[in-house]
Amino acid sequence: MSRKSLIYSITAIVLLIVFFMVRAIFNQPGIDDMKAGFKEIVKYRNANNTGPVQRIYVVTVKDSVWSEMKDYGNLMPHTKYGNTKVFFFMENSSVPQTLHPGDVNFDPQFNSSCVALFEKSAMSQVAFNKYPF
Repeated sequence: MSRKSLIYSITAIVLLIVFFMVRAIFNQPGIDDMKAGFKEIVKYRNANNTGPVQRIYVVTVKDSVWSEMKDYGNLMPHTKYGNTKVFFFMENSSVPQTLHPGDVNFDPQFNSSCVALFEKSAMSQVAFNKYPF
């Protein structure tokens, strides 16, 4: 094999590998690919950028697909040593419109409507609870 054909072969193989890598990057599944019909209603993020960041989300779902709820929670942003909570409510139930930091994040009257809670703690430990209240 001549040197020129060896270079062409290596170049073709490298370009083929790069093509498949780029294709895999752009074909990653996302929130829009999930069937549960997620809709973010309200979110909260504290203004603390030097310490622990607390993120809280209220999301409605059309169907209670537990595995997709957990996947949705894993797709939400998380900061090292921060805390991320995602509260899931059914689409036509009563949903809180305001959130507060701390242990109690919304008015307790909405507790009975909450179907699941996804929480990622400061050490990236995941907890998913069905009917947390």
